[in-house]
Amino acid sequence: MKQEFTIAEIGNPILRSQAKPIQNIIDRNISELIDSLIRTAIASKGVGIAAPQISQSYRLFIVASHPSDRYPYAPTMPPTAMINPRILSHSEEVVKDWEGCLSVPGVRGLVPRYREIEVEYTTRQGETKQEILTDFIARIFQHELDHLDGILFLDRIKNQADLYTEAEYRQIINSN
Repeated sequence: MKQEFTIAEIGNPILRSQAKPIQNIIDRNISELIDSLIRTAIASKGVGIAAPQISQSYRLFIVASHPSDRYPYAPTMPPTAMINPRILSHSEEVVKDWEGCLSVPGVRGLVPRYREIEVEYTTRQGETKQEILTDFIARIFQHELDHLDGILFLDRIKNQADLYTEAEYRQIINSN
């Protein structure tokens, strides 16, 4: 399983399905899936990717924040596998900021998300971690967690005026 995967795009039913919990975290196939997700995220220049996006119905995603032309102010974080993730608590503060999705090409939106979240997940080594995530990393976590529940960022947008083409988005961020 050394290949990169094709990204499932909007319209593919797996993107609207509830992903299955991973029972055996140290299974070799899960380790290979994590490696494939990381390779696919890097090849796609994504800051995160969830298993359903490569047509694998597992509660697993990668957070791989890094500055890029799409997210110039993103913090750097090594690709981190988060297995069976969940939000334990969240701040009251909700912030609207830019999101896109490898599964929804050519579209960007201003999406409301909690600014701070307390999360729990299992690492690829089988260790349970609890962390407080803020700002961009919290946004990535929430976006990817939505993928595990069959939700796309488009579903979170309250006002259609908050949707933009990729070209409009680039004009806006390049003018700032």
